Amino acid sequence: MSKPVIPKSKQKEIAKERVKILFQQAKEVFSKDKALANRYVTLARKIAMKVKIRIPIELKRKFCKHCYKFLMPGKNARIRTRDGKVIISCFECKKFTRIPVSKKKKK
Repeated sequence: MSKPVIPKSKQKEIAKERVKILFQQAKEVFSKDKALANRYVTLARKIAMKVKIRIPIELKRKFCKHCYKFLMPGKNARIRTRDGKVIISCFECKKFTRIPVSKKKKK
């Protein structure tokens, strides 16, 4: 017997849900077990890459782009604003990410 074929659109929906769930679990378990939280982030990234979906921007900023560790502000990360940028510093790998903040235009 062969496996049932799931349409790509359904696969992508399932993957998005799983990525969100994994990030929620990583947040919950971080204070008890950092290694498990980092594993959840790794799994979420692998799922997203497998089905070629983008991780939502609010979740993308919750892990380090260099070492892929889950970031919890105040515990293993520092978040600052400077010169129109948000700077996220990772205490695990000692690197940082700069995210530009654009001003919203009035109509």
